[in-house]
Amino acid sequence: MAGDLSRRLVSDELWALAEPLLPAFAPRRQGGGTAPVDERAVLTAVVYVLTSGCAWRQLPPWLGVAPATAHRRFTAWTEADVWRRLHRPGARGGLAGPGESDWVAVIVRAARVRTGQAPAPADRTTRAESAPRETATKSQNYSAIPQLGHRQCP
Repeated sequence: MAGDLSRRLVSDELWALAEPLLPAFAPRRQGGGTAPVDERAVLTAVVYVLTSGCAWRQLPPWLGVAPATAHRRFTAWTEADVWRRLHRPGARGGLAGPGESDWVAVIVRAARVRTGQAPAPADRTTRAESAPRETATKSQNYSAIPQLGHRQCP
């Protein structure tokens, strides 16, 4: 199942568009560290977080990527303008599958929301609206936590 979901999150066509846009892995100057993780696995993990809305630290282990690695690469790819550059060929129909261009748009939009470059979707409440009141019970306060920006991952 994990393989099927991974292929649906990052199809072969999407990977063919994204791979040349990703910055090359640069080993640390001082050496050491761990071996580089497969870039496609990292992209799959990043797409999972972006499209599910879960927190980085809740990244499922079956994806095979540490949350810190996924977040670090997301940050590096954002700085390298990967999301905007990925949107261009995707929007022009560079993806063969039905709905693939829409999927790229969803990914790019989610990345822009995560980085604060775009407003959150209209169905979300603001932090002030969802903040627990001081008079609320403890269980009511905990029920407000998922509304503060992150959903539980399945």
